[in-house]
This record gives sequence, structure tokens and C-alpha cells, in this order.
Amino acid sequence: MTHRMAYGATALGLGALSAIALAPLHIAPAGVVAFGGLWFQLERTASLRGAFVLGWLFGLGSFLVGLSWITEAFSADAARFGALALPALAALSAGLALFPACSVAAARLLAGRAGGVPLALALAAFWVAGEWLRGAVLTGFPWNIAGHAWGASDAGLQAAALVGIHGLGLLAVLAAVLAGVAVRQRRVGPALAATVIIALPWAWGTTRLADAMPADAPGIRLRLVQPNIAQDLKWAEGERERIVGRLLALSAAPAADGVAPTHIIWPESAVPYLLAESPAIRAEVARIIPPGGALLTGAVRRTIADDGGPALLNSLVALDDTGAITAAYDKIQLVPFGEYQPLRRLLADLPKITVGTVDFIPGPPREAMRVAGLPPLWPLICYEAIFPTTLPAQGPAPGWILTVTNDAWFGTSWGPYQHALAARLRAIELGLPLIRVANSGISLVTDAVGRERARLPLATEGVLDLPLPAALPGGTPYARFGDLPVAIGVAALAGIALAGRRRA
Repeated sequence: MTHRMAYGATALGLGALSAIALAPLHIAPAGVVAFGGLWFQLERTASLRGAFVLGWLFGLGSFLVGLSWITEAFSADAARFGALALPALAALSAGLALFPACSVAAARLLAGRAGGVPLALALAAFWVAGEWLRGAVLTGFPWNIAGHAWGASDAGLQAAALVGIHGLGLLAVLAAVLAGVAVRQRRVGPALAATVIIALPWAWGTTRLADAMPADAPGIRLRLVQPNIAQDLKWAEGERERIVGRLLALSAAPAADGVAPTHIIWPESAVPYLLAESPAIRAEVARIIPPGGALLTGAVRRTIADDGGPALLNSLVALDDTGAITAAYDKIQLVPFGEYQPLRRLLADLPKITVGTVDFIPGPPREAMRVAGLPPLWPLICYEAIFPTTLPAQGPAPGWILTVTNDAWFGTSWGPYQHALAARLRAIELGLPLIRVANSGISLVTDAVGRERARLPLATEGVLDLPLPAALPGGTPYARFGDLPVAIGVAALAGIALAGRRRA
């Protein structure tokens, strides 16, 4: 094997290693070795082209391993889409790897000929800037952010209330590259700095978790229904009545502790009918809705696109005990090639994976949703939960986050674990309890600091009956300032790296 091939294989391997620091394995030392090794390779790379290739190979390895679960989605209709699974994974990983490629090249450019600490600081700063861009460019895909490496413990995640997921990513990458400097140069200073960067957030998080939480919202009892419907059966014509029957049976079952629910929640697109156009189904559903309460469920709704053609909405709707739809939210961040076909005129022969040929379209800007008997809720449908979110300055302040999803597409792979962790970060960032209801798991309830109260695991059928946890009084710094502290931190690290370059 030539030196160049060994160099490339090492970069790929380090990238793959970085993925196992994330959910569900959470092998944190792998992340330290991966980013420390990336810094070491970058220090030995003088050209911008070489740095770009290094970053691309590292990113390719990371995404090929960390996103391998997407191949599961193609097995739901293997006859039509099975052959596309591996090419789709390769294409997605290669495209996403352009972000780390640009980050690593930018770090090399800023640090110039300097290595050591200046290069480490530049790499941490631009890595996080690249992840932020990945979450925004072309609708964004902020999956498996470096900050998710803190997900091994509740204490480690708490700093997200201050600096969000990108702030956690900055701390994680900075600690890893400084550890690499310490080992390579046998210096105590970078080692101490890396230790402090890890220890302080963890200690603060431990203290935060020890504080008393506010009491649960009074008079509210939620039932989360996880029906565990296989994806290949979900829209099958002969299965629709059976699916509704299963949902109704789970919803009407007696509570284990004898406390009846006041509100029932079903997952994303739970009802295999156009619910708004099916009064008989709504009347049937109304019989299990508690008096004065509500059912919240994912539903598909029909609408008209801007060009006058047919379109669909992926919605969360609330039904009262008469079966009337009293509130609705329409998903605004849609999955390319899943819910709609981007560049349809150019890619007309490439079908979307979901059932039918009609595209979903985004709804109006998100607002807090009002449902009788509940505090205003912040709705997130499936994919939307991976995006850091801010709350509106106007309108009612949300008291909790509700995310409904259908992860049956991805079986028992890593995907649902990564998705559930991302959703928990939204609770910590905003100081709001999270209710997550999934078709096949993972359904869970967290308090306002992201601690799980209960969960239903993957590939199981069941219900969770729990009170609604209360929100944190006053919210969180992240809810007020968003990513501004992270932007300041990135700019500061880049400035220090530039000063180090000049000294070098």
C-alpha cells in the first residue's frame, strides 16, 4: 500500500471511528481518537487541496457508518427501491462530506504553516461552523452533530441549555483536538485544558440535575399510544380497518394504575385514512376520547399546491370528544425524496419513497398549538425534531414539546436511537418537557431538563400513561440567545488561531 493510500485509509477509518462516539454506542474515547487523529493528519498536510481531501475522506467515513441506517428505508418496498439503498447511502455521504472537507481546508488556510494549538483551535472552530452550515444549506441536515457525543449521560447534555447542540459540539471537538496536541507534543497545558473542557460542563450538569424540578402540570394525564405497525402494512388497503382497531383498542384499555387519561396521543400519520374527509372514522375515534379531553394524532391532509395541482400536508391534528378537528399544525421541514421530490422537472423518473406520486408541501410558519385542557404545545413532526429551534417572541409561550414520528421505516437500526436523542436535546435547549410518540418506538417522556421519565422500546406495542411534566420557570439561556454564544466562541477561537499563526 502506498503512502497516499494509507493516508486516505487512515482518514476514512478515523471518520468511521467518530461515528461510534455517537448514539447508540456512545463510545466517547473513539471521538477523542478520531478528532485527535484528524488534527494530527492535518498538521502533516500543507496544501489546501490535501486538507480538503482529508476532510472529505474523514466525513465520508463518518457518514457511511453513522448514517448506514438509511438503507433500511428502502426495504419497505424492496422490489422498487431495494437496489437504490447502497447507492443512496454512498451519494448522501459523499455530498455531506463536502461540509467537513470545507471545514478542514478552512482550518488549514487560517492556521497557515502553524500547527499545534493554533491549528487545533482553527479546526474546532471551523468544524462547528461547518456543522451549523450543514444544518441550514439546501433545507439542512443537522444529523449526528459532534455534540451528540455527550449523550452518554444526562449530566453531559445539560450545557445545551446554555449553548445548544452546536455549543456542545464545539466543546467536544475542542477537547478532542487539544488531547491530540497533548499526546503528540507531550505538553501538559493542552491536556489540562481538554480535561477542564470536559469536566466543567459535566460538573455543572450534575449540579443542575440535583436541583428540584417544578411540579407536574395539574389535572393532565397523557396516554401515549405506540401501535407498532409495520411500514409495509401501514397503507395496505386490506390493513386499514385493522390498524384503526388496534389504535382504538390500545387507547381504550384500562390504565394500569387506575387513573384514566385526559388526553390521548397517536404517532405520525397514525390513521391510514384522510381523517378530515372521513367523518365516519372520526365518529368512531370520538368514542375513545375522554370527555372534555382531546386526541392528538398525526394525519395526512389533502390540499392544493401553488401551481393549482394536488398536494398533501403532513399534519398534527387535535380532535375533541365529538370528533371535530379543533386545531392543526402542518409540517414545514419536509424530507427530500421521502415527502417530496426536489428538482422534479429534472428528476421526474425518480420516484419518492413514500406511498403515492403526490408531493407533500410545507405548511405556514410554526406557532404554538392550543388544545383544550393542555398548555400550549410546540409541535415537531418527525424529521423536524433534529433541527435546533427557537420560540416566537409573539403568541402564547409553549409549555411543552410534542413530537410525533414514524421510525418504522428504519427498523431496529441506529436511526431511531439517534433521532430520539436529537429530540431530547430540544427539551434541554428550551427548558420544556418532551413528549415523543412513535409508531414503532422509541416513544418517551422527558422532564424539562431532558431526563427520561419513561419509554417504550423499539418494535413493541404498548401505551405510556403519565402526567405532563412542567416547564422550567424562566426558560433557558439558549431559548433567549440561541446560537449567538457559539458564534462568539467560534470567532474567538479563530482569532486566537490567527494570532498563533502570526507568532509562528
